[in-house]
Amino acid sequence: MFAGTHTAIITPFRDGQVDEEAFRQLIEKQIEAGVEGIVPVGTTGESPTLDPEEHLEVIRIAVDAVKGRIKVIAGTGANSTSEAIELTEAAEKLGVDGSLQVTPYYNKPSQEGLYRHFKAVAESTTLPIMLYSVPGRSVVEIAPETAGRLAADCDNIVAIKEAGGKVERVDELKAALPEGFEILSGDDPITLEMMKRGACGAVSVASNIIPGPVSEMIRAMNAGDVAKAEELQEKYSCLLNDLMAIDTNPVPVKAAAALMGYCTEEIRLPMVALEGDKLEQVRVLLSDYNLI
Repeated sequence: MFAGTHTAIITPFRDGQVDEEAFRQLIEKQIEAGVEGIVPVGTTGESPTLDPEEHLEVIRIAVDAVKGRIKVIAGTGANSTSEAIELTEAAEKLGVDGSLQVTPYYNKPSQEGLYRHFKAVAESTTLPIMLYSVPGRSVVEIAPETAGRLAADCDNIVAIKEAGGKVERVDELKAALPEGFEILSGDDPITLEMMKRGACGAVSVASNIIPGPVSEMIRAMNAGDVAKAEELQEKYSCLLNDLMAIDTNPVPVKAAAALMGYCTEEIRLPMVALEGDKLEQVRVLLSDYNLI
């Protein structure tokens, strides 16, 4: 259902508002490059700084722009279960193809709390749900056993985005999950290694700026052409590794997109746009890959 490349797409701003024109153009570039889907209003889309009306407006624009050509997996998670349910129900009415549900952040729930949270969200919707484990952002991670319980008890929980930075998590998840449950990489630099262990794709940040190479690498891997996938990984390894090390996501990728002329560099506080040496690092990286 979610195999392939799904871009965790940025949210462009202009003068404090969502830049709808730039957003639609970004979506067209993704479709033209052959990605299987986009994930609006995830962390990369600055969901923590969008108000509820903006959050749903970004989803509405995405669905309207895509027009069924690729999947739209809306970020509708929250650290409040009731809020996650409200966002998910609203996104379903807007016509999305699935929901990305992030591990509740800051309040640090137990594994039982995570189970009950995700189960409640799943029971509120008919949408297929992709869990999102990202301990670097939310402190807690979804234990493989918890993911297994959810897969067994909720027919519409069908995938997990794994962003803990450890390739061995794929092995642990596969041992706990039923056949056919999809595992996707949430860390661009290790996507290839995760796929070698059984992941079926990625929710990618890098594909905001190199959607063609990322989707080509993932398609090659899913087709069994490991040599081609490794060649692409090798070619773009510096970009995949160095870009996100410059600052916290989505600051570097938005800076890159701005330098490429896709949008303004505007980003909402408490994130701040790159300047000085850090911006120059992004410029050099893009220039090295002939992206600017």
